[in-house]
Parts: sequence; C-alpha cells; structure tokens
Amino acid sequence: MSKKIIGRIDKAEFPQLNLQEIAIKIDTGAYTSSIHCEDIHEENGELHCKFLDKEHPNYNHKSFIFKEYNTIKVRSSNGIAQKRYEIKSTIKIFGKTYKISLSLSDRKEMKYPVLIGRKFLNNKFIVDPQLKDLSFNAQQR
Repeated sequence: MSKKIIGRIDKAEFPQLNLQEIAIKIDTGAYTSSIHCEDIHEENGELHCKFLDKEHPNYNHKSFIFKEYNTIKVRSSNGIAQKRYEIKSTIKIFGKTYKISLSLSDRKEMKYPVLIGRKFLNNKFIVDPQLKDLSFNAQQR
C-alpha cells in the first residue's frame, strides 16, 4: 500500500461522532491522536462527553456515551503524564474512512480541536509540513 502525502493541517470528518470539516493538526511529535472534549465523566461504567465546545462552529451540544473505552497515560510536550480516556472511532480523510483511537482532552486553548499523532499516521501517510488542506481541497473538486 502506498503512503499518501498529508500536509501539516487539514480538515477531516469523524462519521461516528457526526462531525464534519473539523480542523486537524498533524503532529509527528505526538504518539496518540486527541480530540477536544468537554464534560468528560464516567457514569455507571459508561463514558459520557461532548465533543468540541460552544465556541466551535460545528458544536452540536450532543452528549455521547461510550460503553467501550480505555484509560491511557499521555505525556505532554512539557513531560507531565496525565490520565486520559481513549475511544475508538473513525476518521474520513482523502475520501477514505480509517479506524482511529482518540484520547479525549480539553483543547480549548489550542488552535486545532484535533491532533493527529504517529500511531494513526504510521504506514498510511508521509507528512510534508509545507503543505496544508490536501484532503479538504481534494474533496472540493
């Protein structure tokens, strides 16, 4: 399978989460991928959360409930490890749907609500930091 070139930023869909045209940042320094979430809590063995926040144009106020999820340790760029919840979902990019694991985190202060890490990129993509929106622009044709 040949690897697709992806730029440093793009837009993607998350079909299972009902999210379209979400800005993503490709981060080869990050191992895991993460998505901006609010109101994350466990209740009766289920994980509840809301994706994005009211500042985001695609925010839909919808609460999601996951029966299957993991707890992982993520070490941030400043070296501090934190416990995060991780869900399995799908991402649609370059017209193709892939499985992806997403850690849930508060990215309110970040420019991009989704960070795509090496675990997802490996064996699928080559990153060219000079380029951007290759998938998004390909879908617009």
